[in-house]
Amino acid sequence: MADRFIGGQCHHKPCTFPDARGDQCDGCGKLIDALDLINPKCKLCGAKPELRKSKHIFIDLAKVTPELKEWIDVQSVKGKWSDNAKQFTDNLLKDGLHGRCISRDLKWGTAIPKKEFKDKVFYVWFDAPIGYISITGNYLGEDLKNNDWKKWW
Repeated sequence: MADRFIGGQCHHKPCTFPDARGDQCDGCGKLIDALDLINPKCKLCGAKPELRKSKHIFIDLAKVTPELKEWIDVQSVKGKWSDNAKQFTDNLLKDGLHGRCISRDLKWGTAIPKKEFKDKVFYVWFDAPIGYISITGNYLGEDLKNNDWKKWW
């Protein structure tokens, strides 16, 4: 079951938000591993989830942290990020970035084109941004060939 379908109490202190999800807490804004939820329950049926083994693909965010910090330092100023956006980002980096799963055991979604992951799909937050950028082709049409998409984005 996808982590978004698991709910429970946030384990982060002092938060303890009662309706956190298995991937993040809307109370404190921190990322969560579904296994760390207190009193986890299925958001669909209310049953206690059963832990099962499953092979997944992760992005090693800790590995790219130095380059990401450099990019954020420049782009947050250049892009005039809000104080809230910069503080949220800095807190994520301060806490340390961890591997982030980009695959799911779902029947719908974008299939992962690897034999060992034939029954899995990409997690929507991973593949959706590609669609946001590529859809500009429908909007800009022929102008896309002239690099006008850069102005759009």
